[in-house]
Amino acid sequence: MVKYKRILLKLSGESLMGTKSFGIDEQRLSEYAEQIKEAQALGVQISIVIGGGNIFRGISGSAVGFDRVKGDSMGMLATVINGLALSSALEQVGCKTKVLTAIRMEPIGEFYSKQKAVDYMEQGYIAILTAGTGNPYFTTDTGSSLRGIEIEADAMFKGTRVDGVYTADPEKDPTATKYDEITFAEVYKQNLKIMDLTATTMCMENNLPIVVFDMDTKGNLKKVLSGENIGTLVKN
Repeated sequence: MVKYKRILLKLSGESLMGTKSFGIDEQRLSEYAEQIKEAQALGVQISIVIGGGNIFRGISGSAVGFDRVKGDSMGMLATVINGLALSSALEQVGCKTKVLTAIRMEPIGEFYSKQKAVDYMEQGYIAILTAGTGNPYFTTDTGSSLRGIEIEADAMFKGTRVDGVYTADPEKDPTATKYDEITFAEVYKQNLKIMDLTATTMCMENNLPIVVFDMDTKGNLKKVLSGENIGTLVKN
């Protein structure tokens, strides 16, 4: 038995690069698809928000002269490319998917609404929610918080390349220690960078727990959904 009926899985665009320096690593994409298939087989309803940093990041573009609004629009389109790639990989392993976009772009994807996303998940589809919030100046972290709240997910699962939340960046500080569980209040107090401030605040105010775990280790998504003590639970 799993404790979660419906989840929002947040994946970073950078994670799709795998061993590459840009774009999509087909092996990493395939591994993610297999993990998501395993998770759905547990009976969990799954929606996914994926970033676009492996292709283009608006805030980085603005630093080198791009108009911020246009740059963020480019970043939103990058998330659609990643969403389509993930949809294709999932369908290759036998999963049914629907790509929903926050900006109208039929026939590439259907225009997002809460009811569509929920209906599709209840019908056994994996709902891939792309184009962020559809607005500039908002990250895909904020987009995932918003979508998780809207679809009434039991929790947001933030798949990263680290295995949880630490007292400091474990890639920079070898003395950093991992939390099994931490409150949103402690995250603020210690200024831990789990997600951007807007996204974290939305989760706190709407009581949406976040589970931070290592998605790059095969089998971890199934393990964390099955209640194994990996990752970090962030809650009120």
